[in-house]
Amino acid sequence: MYLGIDIGGSKTLLAVFTNDGKLSKEHKFATNPDYRRFLDDLAAALKSNFADFEFDYACCAVPGRVNRKAGIAEDFGNLKWHNVAIKNDVGRLVSAPILVENDAKLGGLSEALLVHKKYKKILYVTISTGIGGGIIINGKIDPVLADMEPGHMLLEHDGKLKKWEDFASGRAFREKYGKLASEINDQAIWKSFAANIALGLEELLAIIHPDVVIIGGGVGAHYEKFGKFLDEAMKKNESDMVKVPPIIKAQRPEEAVIYGCYEYVKQNA
Repeated sequence: MYLGIDIGGSKTLLAVFTNDGKLSKEHKFATNPDYRRFLDDLAAALKSNFADFEFDYACCAVPGRVNRKAGIAEDFGNLKWHNVAIKNDVGRLVSAPILVENDAKLGGLSEALLVHKKYKKILYVTISTGIGGGIIINGKIDPVLADMEPGHMLLEHDGKLKKWEDFASGRAFREKYGKLASEINDQAIWKSFAANIALGLEELLAIIHPDVVIIGGGVGAHYEKFGKFLDEAMKKNESDMVKVPPIIKAQRPEEAVIYGCYEYVKQNA
C-alpha cells in the first residue's frame, strides 16, 4: 500500500493507494499554519483513519521548493514554513520510506501519464491559490526544470512589473472580484481573467515549446468558463516561431497531485 500526502495552503489530503493504483481511502483536514501543530494534526489523522494500513512507501507533495536529496522543504509558498525536515518529520509518523516532491510537478506527472501516448512533452500549469507548473517529458518529470516556479515570473501588468500569480491566480481572482471561481459565470470577468493567464502562458510557450498545455488546479477545474477566451487570447499573439499547442483541461484537476504521489512512488521507489 502507498500513502499520498498532498499538503496545501488551506487543506491537506491523505490518500491510500493499492499497488495497482486503486484509490482505497482518503481523508482531508485543514492545514494548520503552525508547522508543529500541522504535524500533530497529521499524526491524529493517520491514527484515526489509517491505523489498519501498513505502507510500503509514502510520497509527500509540498507547495514550494524542495531539496530532494536531503528531504527538506525549503519553502512552502503561501505557508510560512522554511527549511523544514519534512521527510524525517513525516517519516516518524508513517513508519515508511518517504519521497518528497513539489506538488505541481506531481500533478503534472499524473496528468501527463493520462495522455502520454498522444503527447510526449507536456506543460502542466495549475491555477489554484497560486500558480505552479511542471514539464513532463516521456512520462517523467524533467529534471532540468524540476524547480521551475512559473507563478513567480515577473510580467508587466497594468503598467507595473508583477508576479504572474499576483494577478492570475485563484487568490488574485478572489481579491479582485470578492468571490470564488465557482461562484462567477460573468463572461466579461472570465475573458479578462483569461487574458491574465495568457500573459504568463505566452512566456512559457516561447521557452518550452510543449506538445500540449494542461490546465489544472482549483481554478483550472472551471476551464469551461474561460477556455475559449484563453484560446482566443493565445491565438491573437501566435507567431511562426512560437505556435500555440492544444490547451486542455486536466482530467483530474483537483486530484492530480494525490494521484501524482502514487505515480512518483511507482517510478522512484
